[in-house]
Amino acid sequence: MRKDVRILLVGEPKVGKTSLIMSLVSEEFPDDVPLRAEEITIPADVTPERVPTHIVDYSEAEQSDEQLYQEISKANVICIVYSVNNKKSIEKVTSHWIPLINDRTDKDSRVPLILVGNKSDLVEHSSMETILPIMNQYSDIETCVECSAKNLKNISELFYYAQKAVLHPTGPLYCPEEKEMKPSCIKSLTRIFKVSDLDNDGILNDKELNFFQRTCFNMPLAPQALEDVKNVVRKNMTDGVEDNGLTLKGFLFLHTLFIQRGRHETTWTVLRRFGYDDDLELHQEYLFPLLKIPADCTTELNHNAYLFLQSVFDKHDKDRDCALSPDEVKDLFKVFPYMPWGPDVNNTVCTNDQGWITYQGYLSQWTLTTYLDVQRCLEYLGYLGYSIICEQESQAAAITVTRNKRIDLQKKQTQRSVFRCNILGARGSGKTSFLQAFLGRNLLKQRKIREDHKSFYSINTTYVYGQEKYLLLHEVMPDFDFLSEEDLACDVVCLVYDVNNPRSFEYCAKVYKQYFMDSKTPCMMIASKSDLHEARQHYSLTPLDFCRKNKLHPPQPWTCNTVDAPNKDLYTKLTTMAMYPHMAQADLKSSTFWLRASVGATVFAVLGFAMYRAILKQR
Repeated sequence: MRKDVRILLVGEPKVGKTSLIMSLVSEEFPDDVPLRAEEITIPADVTPERVPTHIVDYSEAEQSDEQLYQEISKANVICIVYSVNNKKSIEKVTSHWIPLINDRTDKDSRVPLILVGNKSDLVEHSSMETILPIMNQYSDIETCVECSAKNLKNISELFYYAQKAVLHPTGPLYCPEEKEMKPSCIKSLTRIFKVSDLDNDGILNDKELNFFQRTCFNMPLAPQALEDVKNVVRKNMTDGVEDNGLTLKGFLFLHTLFIQRGRHETTWTVLRRFGYDDDLELHQEYLFPLLKIPADCTTELNHNAYLFLQSVFDKHDKDRDCALSPDEVKDLFKVFPYMPWGPDVNNTVCTNDQGWITYQGYLSQWTLTTYLDVQRCLEYLGYLGYSIICEQESQAAAITVTRNKRIDLQKKQTQRSVFRCNILGARGSGKTSFLQAFLGRNLLKQRKIREDHKSFYSINTTYVYGQEKYLLLHEVMPDFDFLSEEDLACDVVCLVYDVNNPRSFEYCAKVYKQYFMDSKTPCMMIASKSDLHEARQHYSLTPLDFCRKNKLHPPQPWTCNTVDAPNKDLYTKLTTMAMYPHMAQADLKSSTFWLRASVGATVFAVLGFAMYRAILKQR
């Protein structure tokens, strides 16, 4: 909501502009009226909307045209005052004042107008018959108020309506000519309905309606009040209430009714609570709350965020197959202004046999987004209504900023859950296959992936000493001379060479010597395509001798040319190296070390699967 409201009073001389202001301030009609009242500010605590209000007077006798134009450009709402007993002042409303104001304001952001008929104490009749056609002609006119500065009739109401015209404008919500809500308002309220429909059955039941009411207005509805609301909808439309709950049509009808009855503030309260600004766009402050991320720290989702995302998955997994079909994904993202996931996502995370994103894959993609682009994650959570549904100040509450990696190294332990492994190697060495194998895809399945749907990332869970961790693999393009800071910034490096290509290892050796020999980032050499004949590498040292000389693990044989899903032991090793970079190479090469880590992984993978199935049964 606006921080303040600026009200400008204009009109012909002697219509009572200054008297209206002075009567409001002193609560009595002034004996001596100056040519122009000084600008006054009404404090927030004495206004109905709790917003500071500035009231500005205009005097033709004291001010130039240029000063008037400046005041028009600064005003949030303009009151055009006429005298109900002066026909000429009424005619000037349309012949002079409205055209003048429209010429001085931008067409796309017209200032709301209020027609003020002063001196109602001097006449028996109302001026409304004359004014109504003017109101119908100009959509900028919010309302018309007849008042009297002399007997204080409708003075406070006048300034309340002026405040309301700024804070709760009709323009963005409703089209008076069509007598219906505008498309942008319908779109915003539809998103709000979908976010509030917690079980995604297309109906707001009593529990959901009460949560919505408490969220927006800080109080639940009494059972009888709930029934009264539904009865109003039932009387006016046949499909507004189903299974004793409010449908989207019923929800939109109610807001149309509020607006038609002059209760714009009800609809605006709902819109603002769900993050919308005066133009019915989601606030930047709502989508991108402040989140400080110091250097060498990473971003992860916390436990509450995962619970929320699980509820979103459950809400849209209609067939309960623990995967999201294309239609279910489309339905999930209906609350977004665009589709955030492209076809590459299906090759970044785990999918089922039909190529649909699984529950594990869905959480993995969110984990990836949080790690790589936390601002985008905040934006996505904003569209889903995280802060509203979870009753948090903002979606920044969903993010854990990890401590500096240097402290992890010093303390020789980490609380992080996500680790990044950059994959480097010459073209054709098998980097892409290594990424896809992490998702359980053998060579046969990988050949079915379209070139334009490939991803340079893959992410999945691994178990190290019984702890579930996410390993994020990133394929770095093999441009040896232009490795960026991002290419080098990771927790573990994987250098891949093709055992069948005699020129493949040389790239790995050069990259290691130039970029990683003196770094503290652990490295692993992968002997890819180990099912093929091992050619002699055109390098001064054999891969094994190179690794011995540089105190690296021996090259790890690997292939994805298998009947079943490729073996995942290497990914567990990479995660372990990322978690314990401080360990000496000798410790990491120890067979008992790897045995403990992999046995822990196997046991907890079995336990994890059993627990997962139990959770699915509950769901």
